[in-house]
Amino acid sequence: MKKIYTLFFSLLAMASFAQKVKVPVDTTVVTNHSVTIKGKNINYIAQTGMQPVWDEQGNPIASLYYTYYKRSDIKNTENRPLVISFNGGPGSASVWMHIAYTGPRILKIDDEGYPVQPYGIKENPYSILDVADIVYVNPVNTGYSRPIPDAEGKVDKSKFFGVNQDISYLAEWLNTFVTRENRWLSPKYLIGESYGTTRVSGLALELQNSQWMYLNGVILVSPTELGIDREGPVEVANRLPYFAATAWYHKLLPQELQNKSLTDLLDEVEAYSINELLPVLVKGGYASKAVQNTVAQKMEYYSSIDKNVYLQNNLELPISAFWKELKREDGFTVGRLDSRYLGIDRKDAGEYPDYNAELTSWLHSFTPAINYYLREDLNFKTDLKYFMFGPVHPWDRSRDNSGENLRQAMAQNPNLDVMIQSGYFDGACTYFNAKYSMWQLDPSGKMKDRLSFKGYESGHMMYLRKADLETANEDIREFIKNSLPAEGASAKY
Repeated sequence: MKKIYTLFFSLLAMASFAQKVKVPVDTTVVTNHSVTIKGKNINYIAQTGMQPVWDEQGNPIASLYYTYYKRSDIKNTENRPLVISFNGGPGSASVWMHIAYTGPRILKIDDEGYPVQPYGIKENPYSILDVADIVYVNPVNTGYSRPIPDAEGKVDKSKFFGVNQDISYLAEWLNTFVTRENRWLSPKYLIGESYGTTRVSGLALELQNSQWMYLNGVILVSPTELGIDREGPVEVANRLPYFAATAWYHKLLPQELQNKSLTDLLDEVEAYSINELLPVLVKGGYASKAVQNTVAQKMEYYSSIDKNVYLQNNLELPISAFWKELKREDGFTVGRLDSRYLGIDRKDAGEYPDYNAELTSWLHSFTPAINYYLREDLNFKTDLKYFMFGPVHPWDRSRDNSGENLRQAMAQNPNLDVMIQSGYFDGACTYFNAKYSMWQLDPSGKMKDRLSFKGYESGHMMYLRKADLETANEDIREFIKNSLPAEGASAKY
């Protein structure tokens, strides 16, 4: 009899595990909260759940997980800005800016962004929720978002995983969200980080042309190249200011450079990169040996990397080699996304770090915090795995015209302003490449008063540093305030 009971319970357990984890197609969970922002108590509603992506026949083909924060003391939303937030990857969940930057709750980390235990969440006294409602959107296969198989159990990945596919279906999803939440009259802003900047740059035009939805602003946090060509000498010359910033942070420059403020130093290095380094790189091997030697000496001066290393690389030191070389003698590598972080490799030799020191540190604190917060504070219960980084590859990167799309959206919409935010120590999406993108976004120079750049003494996620968390959120507040037209003002040139 005992064997029979054992067999019965074993079969029951197997049957329960055999059931598939269900993807909620259309659900909503609402909770009430409060937070103190800039010394003022703010009551707000957190709405989280799944909202479908529809195909042309009106069938759900995916369900996206989102979290929507709105102040509960404001009933008329006609003048209340709505900020729509995306992270990047592609394949990254909307977790980073959600619980570390603009949202009402942030990670428990130290003032420089390093993990501390016990893990958890605390109030964000700098959140922009006082001036704008925010929705954090997770594209397909990020967070809890998932595709929905067809009747045959198949998923057509080509509908989701690519530069333009991503933009197209997300624009449709946003139309549904804005309609459901009655936010058509609200001023609207897109904010994207890293690959999310490609996403929101493309969405700015797609929303206008396909959904007839016009924006007031786009915020690009640590932007990618946005499909703007810079291969060759320009790409190489654009690296040096980042090299200089990182060497300055680690106190490896000559004293006369270390004594300068970071921004004063970078003004000098930027001028050298554009006016002197670039012309030599354009000549390639036809530049004289004496000129090449002089340039290599100057690059050593600004980066602390030995001039012979530059000469051995034809002045084109790969950025990954810089992460390995800068502190090699001290036995450390520096981080890719934030070069303030140090790593330890198996051996000091080599041309590329073993791992990304900054990313492993961030995952240390973000992963437990978001999994706990969504279930326990926002009351969203599911057995789905929360994908910090989800399976979205192969990703179709062809026809990336996102930068040109953003320019076109600005040209068509006189009320659309753009702000770029970059960390000086970001080696993946360097601040000087971000400046270059800004310059190339407006080759006519006719819209430069609607483009702005903000730099911070941190890396890719500048908001992990407490001082920059406060400053960067305040910069968003000012951007929103300044990009809202006066009541009754016409949108015209």
